[in-house]
Amino acid sequence: MSVGLIALLDDIAALAKVAAASLDDIAGQAAKAGAKAAGVVIDDAAVTPRYVTGFSASRELPIIGKIALGSLKNKLLILLPAALILNLVAPQAITPLLMIGGLFLCYEGVEKVYGLVLPHAAHAHESALETTSLDAQSLEDQKVAGAIKTDFILSAEIMAITLGALPSGNIFTQAFILAVVGLGITVMVYGGVGLIVKADDLGLMMARSRTAPPIGPFLRGVGRGLVTGMPYFLKVLGVVGTAAMIWVGGGIIVHGLEAYGAGGLAHLIHDAGEAVAHAIPVLTSVLRWIVEAAGAGIVGIVVGLITIPVVGYVISPMWRYFKSLLPRRRRKEALADGKK
Repeated sequence: MSVGLIALLDDIAALAKVAAASLDDIAGQAAKAGAKAAGVVIDDAAVTPRYVTGFSASRELPIIGKIALGSLKNKLLILLPAALILNLVAPQAITPLLMIGGLFLCYEGVEKVYGLVLPHAAHAHESALETTSLDAQSLEDQKVAGAIKTDFILSAEIMAITLGALPSGNIFTQAFILAVVGLGITVMVYGGVGLIVKADDLGLMMARSRTAPPIGPFLRGVGRGLVTGMPYFLKVLGVVGTAAMIWVGGGIIVHGLEAYGAGGLAHLIHDAGEAVAHAIPVLTSVLRWIVEAAGAGIVGIVVGLITIPVVGYVISPMWRYFKSLLPRRRRKEALADGKK
């Protein structure tokens, strides 16, 4: 009896070791996959704060909370199962879907630059898109919806990069790792964004500190620096976010074309990065990244400039037309019900 118990305990210990090794392996794979998606994570963090500018301080964290919840739904309820299913039944569909997302990012980013450079033309373009004045709640809902829509594209890219970094194997292991990466990135991005947008409130509290010297003056100085500097930091972050949308979108388009055999642009950008890195043998990795990001950004600008008139004069009128059909159909249904 005692020998059987010892054998059972040995088996349990062996199973525990296997489970621990599996968990370590999953954690390692999740960390590697998350690191590969780090570039898109930075873009996501840079893009989000602009969605809370213009709102009262009391609405900033609730808005970020709504966007974070929408981001989690995007990743865990839509993109995770969709990525696994597509990877199983139609892996060839992932690239064109990502390229559509890249087109959207290029359009969004370039449209904002277009509005800064040509404000009168941008105003006319907004009129063509039927923008109307909204009350505070409607504006907040619109901003949240826009942020979640943009997050969907960035989240799709994150999940696709993560899935591509995982070895083929058990679908349940892949699902678990995707969920861990998705949850971790969402917490990191929106937790960081929350700290960024509330830093001025923290600075105000520190500036009013009554703590005795030498800590008090130091806290008050840091607080005044935060209050003064955060508006400029948010503006810079907004510029970075817009640039990020353009270069990530351009990068998706370039890599998508390469996947379909049109790798000329990708090779040109890569060769330019290598040439600069060899010409200036200092911080070669940083210089290579800057050149490749600039190349993807140029592609993104060109693609965005092409999509602006397409959206303004083709897609938007078609969308308005189909929307106008809905009230007509409802009126006909109401008339039919009245006759009955």
